[in-house]
Amino acid sequence: MSNILALVFAALAGGVLGLFFYGGLYLTVSRGLNSARPALWFFASFVLRVAVVISGFYFINDGGWPSIVSCLAGFMIVGLVFPMWKKVPAAADKTDISGSTHHAP
Repeated sequence: MSNILALVFAALAGGVLGLFFYGGLYLTVSRGLNSARPALWFFASFVLRVAVVISGFYFINDGGWPSIVSCLAGFMIVGLVFPMWKKVPAAADKTDISGSTHHAP
């Protein structure tokens, strides 16, 4: 019973790490695009988010692979649910009246 409780705790911790990672990504995209230095926003956010998530996975690991798998499952579930919860808009259609698409120069 204690082992199952540890796996549930690991899954919940993975969910919290997922909320931090994907919530930070959402804030970075929403604020970074309007920033005077968007590259700094995106790079600093990436480094911080990855460092926190990797550290979290390290501390949750108790020497066995089941806790890592459980933590990763919680992280991935949040990754699947977060876009539905935040209602991230789909990419705009880039076709004009003539039917041709606009590409970067």
